[in-house]
Amino acid sequence: MSVAAAWPTSPRAGERHRLKRMAHGHKSEYRMRQRAQVVLHAARGRSNARIARETGLRLDTVRTWRGRFAGQRPAALCDRKRSGRPVSFTPLQSAQVKALACQLRAESGTPLSRWSAAEPAREVVARAIAETISASTVRRWLARDALKPRQYQSWIFVTDPDFRTRAQHVLDLYARAFENTGLGIDEYVISADEKTSVQTRCRRHPTLAPGKARAMRVNRTYGRGGALAHLAAYDVHRARALRATHRHRPVHEPGHPGHEFP
Repeated sequence: MSVAAAWPTSPRAGERHRLKRMAHGHKSEYRMRQRAQVVLHAARGRSNARIARETGLRLDTVRTWRGRFAGQRPAALCDRKRSGRPVSFTPLQSAQVKALACQLRAESGTPLSRWSAAEPAREVVARAIAETISASTVRRWLARDALKPRQYQSWIFVTDPDFRTRAQHVLDLYARAFENTGLGIDEYVISADEKTSVQTRCRRHPTLAPGKARAMRVNRTYGRGGALAHLAAYDVHRARALRATHRHRPVHEPGHPGHEFP
């Protein structure tokens, strides 16, 4: 049985430069790198068997890409279009799913906090838009159009009739003014907050690690180490944060040894 002769390969200067970049580039796809290496080896006059040994490819693979390049030049190294899996959903169904995801959740009886990809998928089946659809398909369609139905923004209407007057005092302070008088250099505007009575507690006995047929065991009795009061303030105009921590020693009342109840 005669063996078909190898296709003669002689890339031009521009094609050779492109092939070298493809074969040795750090960002080149692995499959494209292999195909370019096959063509470069063939341009040196090497046989298909030798190219297969040096690249680790099958002989039929080397013969295929060498022949394609000889017939169609570098464009033949790219993958050909494939038919792929048959389409499962029509464009109309895709548009209906996106429209459903953008509707108010009260129309489908779904709570405000639950409208992920799983809920629209169940609603699509309930409304007979499609016989079946997965949550991942809905998520992919929504992400394609940058739709995020789970996110929402809330607002509140101002009902206080004196809101404008009260807010004016705060806005004047941010503008370094108080009662129509500008603040001096040594005057500050501080926005402060506090978190008092932060309990510091520790278990009286160490926690036992879980074992075979045994869950982790945590002692229910703790010792009180006092309380911390954390004070923080923000200098509005100088962009400085001020903070302080004050510690209070524990006070044990009679009959209260520090037990924690469920």
